[in-house]
Amino acid sequence: MASEKSVEHAHIEKLIASNLPGSPIYAFLLTPVRVVSASKGHVVCRLPLTNSHMNSKGGIHGSVSATIVDWMGGMAIASYDLREKTGVSVDIHVTYQSSAKEGDEIEIEGIADKVGGSLAFTKVNIFKVQDG
Repeated sequence: MASEKSVEHAHIEKLIASNLPGSPIYAFLLTPVRVVSASKGHVVCRLPLTNSHMNSKGGIHGSVSATIVDWMGGMAIASYDLREKTGVSVDIHVTYQSSAKEGDEIEIEGIADKVGGSLAFTKVNIFKVQDG
């Protein structure tokens, strides 16, 4: 028996489907992102990496990672209270510990630590999905 999706999961899938077409950069970089799970303030997605995500050395481009962090922070906020609008980022800090290459799949985890009326604090982790 297949498990039902949470209300947050359904909300995030709907939000992605409606928002990606309106944002050329998100549509270009995040198609075909897939929601793995979502609960209050926590979203996990997966994205296969293509040539469009790579830098000249064959690794995921830093600007792609930063864009993913920006986007996923918004998704984590949206999952917190099922809001439609996620606001704008005021500060993004990215630390790179490893890389991924074309053909790899990455897992993106967004966590909304604190969500207020006009400011939210999020963290985003990006992992390379290992074979097996």
